[in-house]
Amino acid sequence: MTAGPALDPSRAEATLAELIERRSEANREFFGREAERLARCCHRMAERFARGGRLVAVAAAPPARSDARHVAVEFVHPVIVGKRALPALALTAEGGPIVPRAAALVEADDIVIGFGEGEEGGEEVAAALRRARGTGALTLGFPAPRAAASPAAEWSFAAPGADPFVRQEVVETGYHVLWELVHVFFDHHGLLEGRGPRAGADPGAASFLYPFLDGSESDLDAVIDDVRRSALAKSEEVDELRRATLEGNAAVLLAAARGLRERFESGGRLLAVGNGGSATDAIDVVADFRDDGDGRWTPRPALDLTEDSAILTAIANDIGVAEIFQRQVIAYGRPADALIAFTTSGGSDNLLAALVEARKRGIATIAMAGYGGGPIAAEGLADHVVVTDSENIPRIQEAQASAYHGLRELVG
Repeated sequence: MTAGPALDPSRAEATLAELIERRSEANREFFGREAERLARCCHRMAERFARGGRLVAVAAAPPARSDARHVAVEFVHPVIVGKRALPALALTAEGGPIVPRAAALVEADDIVIGFGEGEEGGEEVAAALRRARGTGALTLGFPAPRAAASPAAEWSFAAPGADPFVRQEVVETGYHVLWELVHVFFDHHGLLEGRGPRAGADPGAASFLYPFLDGSESDLDAVIDDVRRSALAKSEEVDELRRATLEGNAAVLLAAARGLRERFESGGRLLAVGNGGSATDAIDVVADFRDDGDGRWTPRPALDLTEDSAILTAIANDIGVAEIFQRQVIAYGRPADALIAFTTSGGSDNLLAALVEARKRGIATIAMAGYGGGPIAAEGLADHVVVTDSENIPRIQEAQASAYHGLRELVG
């Protein structure tokens, strides 16, 4: 098992430059090929939601579980002003066998989206998709390459490339685009076939975000083309932000990787925290560090502080939401450990409290923050702050995924 790339500045810069190019190439290939299909899939999803359907995300493998939970929280708790909350939930392997749970839950008007077909546990994901398809549910899948030739889902979007990190990042942008653009069709409710009693216009949901839409109720192809162009624009935006994040934080990532490796070699662990979509980044980074990357890296001990719902709700109920991570840092943190915090705003109270507590205890701290870094950067609350200079939450999360995947590769 290799020890990973040498942690010197010239090597780190070359590694990060390679990571950027791999991602740019995969991003261009995927969206150049799939933008129109993503637009048409958004239309079909909007029809299901208009009939009262729900989104059910299924996954088995550890990294795929984070995607299932991420897409569910995005639909249920929209972070962009003007977007309606849509019913969604995630069924993942830690909750028990997926197929019988999906069979008991999924109905004909629902949408089922599968992650990780062709990977560990992918047979169960494929079986759940086939079962859902048989009930009449709309099925979507983001399969690994070996399952892409004969996917179980009606709508299959296979990300290109051999690198699982790159594929996962492309997939994340893919389902963010589905979430962002499905709302366009609620302003064109006349184009939604079979809509039920919940259907109807959603005033303001898309008009100020997509001013080029004219509200036409008859020209589906024109709306599809507008959505296709918007999907391409979003893919270009994340490509630019990803490049800026990795290039602008090269020295920070190198220093964080060097410090993190030292902590691991001293017997320390990585603790991870985040809220909402950022909690799913905590899930993912822990899975990545525990994994050996098919023999490329050393498995590292990591603990997800967002994982235990009983602990989180007990602390939130009895003490307060601001202390849900701080109390766990007190319980689990040791001086040899490191803490990584994910935030789009850079100012979540419970993350600030966790970072302050970690520093008191001699725990090394890393933060990945959007909005220019927020209070975390302004007040120097973490030892290493990877700043993504954007206020667009989906794009921030996509760029941060590249950053923590890069950190994993640098640590080795």
